[in-house]
Amino acid sequence: CLRAIRGRAAGAAMAAVGGPGPGGGGRRGARRGAANILAQLRHGQLSGRGLTRGAQITEALLKERDKQAKWNGIPLLLQKLYENSHPNSDFSQCQSILKEISPLLSMEAMAFVTEDRKAAQESTFPNTYTFDLFGGVDLLVEILMRPTLITQKKKQKISDDLIKDCLSILYNTCICTEGVTKRLAERNDFVLFLFTLMTNKKTFLQTATLIEDILGVKKEMIQLEDIPNLASLVSSFDQQQLANFCRILAVTISELDTGSDDKHTLLAKNAQQKRNLGPSRAEVNQATLLNIPGFVERLCKLATRKVSETTGTSNFLQELEEWYTWLDNALVLDALMRVANEEAEQSSTESSDESGLANTSTRTQLPHSMKIMHEIMYKLEVLYVLCVLLMGRQRNQVHKMIAEFKLIPGLNNLFDKLIWRKHSASALVLHGHNQNCDCSPDITLKIQFLRLLQSFSDHHENKYLLLNSQELNELSAISLKANIPEVDAVVNTDRSLVCDGKRGLLTRLLQVMKKEPAESSFRFWQARAVESFLRGATSYADQMFLLKRGLLEHILYCIVDSECKSRDVLQSYFDLLGELMKFNIDAFKRFNKYINTDEKFQIFLNQINSSLVDSNMLVRCITLSLDRFESQSDIKVAEVLSECRLLSYMSQMSMRMSFLFRLINIIHVQTLTQENVSCLNTSLVILMLARRKDKLPFYLHTLQEMEYTEKYPGFILNNFHSLLRFWQQHYLNKDKDSTCLENSSCISFTYWKETVSILLSPDRTSPCAIVSYIDEAYMDIDRDFTEE
Repeated sequence: CLRAIRGRAAGAAMAAVGGPGPGGGGRRGARRGAANILAQLRHGQLSGRGLTRGAQITEALLKERDKQAKWNGIPLLLQKLYENSHPNSDFSQCQSILKEISPLLSMEAMAFVTEDRKAAQESTFPNTYTFDLFGGVDLLVEILMRPTLITQKKKQKISDDLIKDCLSILYNTCICTEGVTKRLAERNDFVLFLFTLMTNKKTFLQTATLIEDILGVKKEMIQLEDIPNLASLVSSFDQQQLANFCRILAVTISELDTGSDDKHTLLAKNAQQKRNLGPSRAEVNQATLLNIPGFVERLCKLATRKVSETTGTSNFLQELEEWYTWLDNALVLDALMRVANEEAEQSSTESSDESGLANTSTRTQLPHSMKIMHEIMYKLEVLYVLCVLLMGRQRNQVHKMIAEFKLIPGLNNLFDKLIWRKHSASALVLHGHNQNCDCSPDITLKIQFLRLLQSFSDHHENKYLLLNSQELNELSAISLKANIPEVDAVVNTDRSLVCDGKRGLLTRLLQVMKKEPAESSFRFWQARAVESFLRGATSYADQMFLLKRGLLEHILYCIVDSECKSRDVLQSYFDLLGELMKFNIDAFKRFNKYINTDEKFQIFLNQINSSLVDSNMLVRCITLSLDRFESQSDIKVAEVLSECRLLSYMSQMSMRMSFLFRLINIIHVQTLTQENVSCLNTSLVILMLARRKDKLPFYLHTLQEMEYTEKYPGFILNNFHSLLRFWQQHYLNKDKDSTCLENSSCISFTYWKETVSILLSPDRTSPCAIVSYIDEAYMDIDRDFTEE
């Protein structure tokens, strides 16, 4: 949004300098003269020679050109400001001058922010551009930093109001004029200096907003440890300031966006990791934050604070009044005013009393709406920071802290009243967005909450804190009834840290998940959050806990009966279904009971076959489960094996070979990503199970025959050979990935490595080597990988 705004401002500015202006010949000449001045200024600023700031131009010349060029007196005011801000000045006159400049720029900035740009477009020389070109930005930076640059014993004192005016004008100029923010970002001394201004509560909001904007365009991430007295700075913040500070921290602890994590190729990522051997700046910054005493504890308190515990709306209203150009708050205010109007209309319609009653109703209800929105905006920032820390290198340290500070029970208590509260007719939405837009604060909070749950549960024993004591007892009872050992993590869970109340957070999530409309954008995130609870070593008790709550039937309804079309949602459902059913004979029995007609089963198969990248984890689950069930002699298992459509389908050799052929064919080394590399691992699972039964040569020979049937000998096996060579490079140095592969398949990583080595053997006489099945004329296995 801001980039687009700045782009429009730059376009207007360029038109001002180089474009033909409207009007007659005399005015055209005057404007040409004004443009010459601007051109000379810009050239001087770029080259360092000639005119570099407006103060070098005579007052007489500026007065002569001002009216014709529509500079609105800005160059003259800047000259006056320059004269009154010399090193020995007391800055007494500066504020009155800035009070004249500020409205000219703030009106323009608001016009851009609120999309009412007609006035800005009509201006030949936008005020903010003129202000910057005549040296205004550099002059304000100089004024702000003057006390830090003077070596005198008695430092110059700048009033809070003057600081606020300087910051406000700088921010407005950043919004409207391209290049200003980047220029400020290049001045590391100024960026670090801004953090020192955050110690003053009166200038905090303006400073935080400007810092956030600057860091958003800074090419190189700042090091938090370079900020003077960071720990004492953070400890000085009240809770609201800390929440706003999280907006800044978000930029400093997240890896720079070089593309979507899923879409970036693994080849490029591996090459990047080789170049960057040490921890990244973001990782160093995360460690810096974790070393600040009490930091995570305060974030947990903010995240779990109830709306009734907030200090009221007075601070919020004061923030809005002081900093009305702050984009997010301006939009929130816009939304809140709409709520006020709707409530007033509703009250006046429903009430037969005089109109004064409606006004009273609005006055009493609006502050509560403000409090809710205020808290939502705060929690968004805090949950994001906690989520990033949970996914970082110090994950176990963060897990221990947020468990100790009872983040999960606190979020559970907020679930109904704030996080998943019912929308009223006047649900708050941002300016220019609708209620279902992912940018809505309500919706963004829900998604951030679900992402946090996903990160919290993923492959960590603390996931059982999502349950309450009764639900933990239920897990124990399931294990006892099935005559299997209890999971150690369940036994070791500290009951004083789990959720309280009638339902734990996981159960609450399941309840809202089953009520979610078909077109909801939450379905993907909900499925991901629940799936993360099941990931890791397969737990029968965990699966049964969710099966008893109707999760499998809900997923099948969404896939088959509602015939979900969203690829992202389908993938999340298939992944969840795979974790829910893996090795669980009761789940396959339930599946067969729900998919009880050939028509339903065909729809299910169509959904699987429509995109194997999305469904391959389910294919892997079915293959692994079938292999285990076939080795068991239990009567119940044998009964399900004979009746279940899904198991019968996968037991056909032709079906397994069809899946294997397509899984290898849809991926290539150059296109492997974190999203589709699972297809390679699923194809390996099929071949490892074949190797266990001494059928690996048969599978390879069948692939060779399928190649010839397609009239393209070698194209599958050459590709598979390259993929396996990459697999060795990628996985043999990654402990976490190998653990994930072991947990998800119950096959030791040693067996994975051995199988890949056997398949890659160069011995053409080996019946288990890929090269034995590629005719020499079609051999193409030695090609080097390139990072394209």
